[in-house]
Amino acid sequence: MKRAKAERRVKADAVLTEIVRNGVIAVTEEMKTNLMRTAYNMIVYEALDFTVGLYTAEGETVSIGLGLPSFIRGMAETVKAKLAHFGKDGLEPGDILVTNDAYTTGSHLYHFTFSLPIFHQGKLSGFACCMAHWTDVGGVLGGVTTDIYSEGLQIPIVKYAKAGVVNQDLVDIIRMNVRIPERAMGDLRAQITAVKTGERRFLELLERYGREEVLAAIANIMDQSEAATRARTRTIPDGSYEAESFMDDDGVDIGKPVPIKVRVVKKGEEMTIDLSQVSPQVRGFYNSGATTGYSCAQVAYKCLTSPTDYPINEGSFRPLKVILAPGTVVSAVKPAAMRWWMTFPMTVVDTVFKAMEQAIPERTIAAHHADLCVALINGISPKDGRLFLAGIGPSGGGFGAKLTEDGMSATVCLNDGDTHNHPVEQMEAKYPMLFERHALREDSGGAGRHRGGLGTEQVVQARSSININIQVDRVHCPPWGLAGGHPGAGNQVTLRIGGREITDLPNAKVLMKGLERGDAITIRAGGGGGFGPPEERDPEAVANDVRQGYVSPTVASDTYGVVLDPRTFAVDAAATARRRAEMKRDSQQNDVHPINQRRGT
Repeated sequence: MKRAKAERRVKADAVLTEIVRNGVIAVTEEMKTNLMRTAYNMIVYEALDFTVGLYTAEGETVSIGLGLPSFIRGMAETVKAKLAHFGKDGLEPGDILVTNDAYTTGSHLYHFTFSLPIFHQGKLSGFACCMAHWTDVGGVLGGVTTDIYSEGLQIPIVKYAKAGVVNQDLVDIIRMNVRIPERAMGDLRAQITAVKTGERRFLELLERYGREEVLAAIANIMDQSEAATRARTRTIPDGSYEAESFMDDDGVDIGKPVPIKVRVVKKGEEMTIDLSQVSPQVRGFYNSGATTGYSCAQVAYKCLTSPTDYPINEGSFRPLKVILAPGTVVSAVKPAAMRWWMTFPMTVVDTVFKAMEQAIPERTIAAHHADLCVALINGISPKDGRLFLAGIGPSGGGFGAKLTEDGMSATVCLNDGDTHNHPVEQMEAKYPMLFERHALREDSGGAGRHRGGLGTEQVVQARSSININIQVDRVHCPPWGLAGGHPGAGNQVTLRIGGREITDLPNAKVLMKGLERGDAITIRAGGGGGFGPPEERDPEAVANDVRQGYVSPTVASDTYGVVLDPRTFAVDAAATARRRAEMKRDSQQNDVHPINQRRGT
């Protein structure tokens, strides 16, 4: 990444640097809080599908509020695109810039990004930004889109407000193109509140400590992050590391796998992540723009080098070079469909970890379920006769195990970070649905010395006529294990229509299916892969897993080689020793593990 020229006429000492470090974190946290408190839609105030941040006058990241890691690059590149469009001379106090252009943000049209240029004594001093998911932007409600034009309203880089005056024509265009305008306008105002909060609080820092001093402190913070990241990168063995995986399909060419191939080159204190061999963009709506390709690399790199360095800022990524080829599924070009942009990048990050297990197994994790497993629903509310739009999920799945510990269970995908699922109580209160079951999936975590995290199962019943749309991947590419660990269970979707279970769905993709009262959908999020040979797992840990319902007695015996008392689940040490000795003698690799045979549980 090229380093912008920092405006540093004065130096900031260590004390001021720490004050500013914590100050910018506090600013983004308050932006986040105010957005949550004022938003109209659950996807913002409950699911937390948004990110806020502060940026330099050149568009470099100063601080991102904890949110979606996949937005790491999206907001920064959007700020830079807005700067390139208007130029610094084309901005003035009171301006607020907006776009939802998918090829600028790298994501889908549902992500509106507002940026407020912050002026201090007439000088552009930074930007406050907010990217948030809107529930609706027009476009078709269901099915797989095959170009961007069918996905909704496209807003280029424009000024929502100029010198403090709102562009009412733009607001009217947006209102005319969304199905529930009062809620869309509520979220719009919430985002404006967030960026104005960022402006106000950042200006307070500049006023209190001085503009030049604060900007110098920010430059120090970035330099410190860079130095820490370079030092951590130096500890990785030099070399070239490669790995491959695949996605099930693109929703159009059913059954045609989409290849994912990555290459990581480490030399000295720098790293190159090459994503140029990832699949070309596809016909279905799983594409994402180049900024998401950069985000994939940056998320993986930060996890491997400086995961706890905070705030997340530009300095952490200076030692990283990213190679993309135009027109791939993580660098798509117009008119590629982008609606379900977030699915493939999660597996790209997983695959980078897979490559780096060869070099630094202590810092990598086995694969996770890598799909939000979200079902979109719509219908007419029996309460008021009005259209509703909602989502079931995100569904928590299993994270991969690590060298030293088990994977986390019931956790939202890596790239979605701090997002939450929609609370059952809120969903049942607001929409015509009943959650029959929401539980962990037994045997879904990949077996290993350390077990993969467990996925979840949700059974959701329709209480009136609704339409449902779900497109889940990683069914046929279950979360792989590392270092001899077994794969976790893949994702799965089934339906219950008229009392009959329907399981023969094409790759867990249900496109605009009508459900009547009493019908139901079951969403099973996958588990995480295991780490290390399962026969090396502590027998007492296996026994505890069985008592908790995480692992069945059958898998305990057949896969882990642990024999338990059938009534108390106490370990039979002698029988376990014999069983593991038998397994060792019969250690010829078997292509199908018992845990894979139980993938549908």
